[in-house]
Amino acid sequence: MEIIDRALEFEQRRHTFKTTSERIESSREVKDLILSLNTVYKENKDPEIMDLMKRLTVIKQKIEKRLKGRP
Repeated sequence: MEIIDRALEFEQRRHTFKTTSERIESSREVKDLILSLNTVYKENKDPEIMDLMKRLTVIKQKIEKRLKGRP
C-alpha cells in the first residue's frame, strides 16, 4: 500500500509553507492523495482509510484557507 504510506508521510510532514506556490503544490498533492485513497477505500471499505482521508481533508482545508486569504 504505497498510497497509504505516502499519505501517512504527508500527514507527519511539517506544514509551514513560505510561498504561495508551495501552498498550491501541497494542496494539489493532498488532493491527489485523498482521491487515490478514496479509490482504495471503495474496494476495501476499511474504516482506517476513511479516518486517514478525514485527517488529510482537515489539513487540505487549512491550506486552502490560507490560500484564499481574508475577504
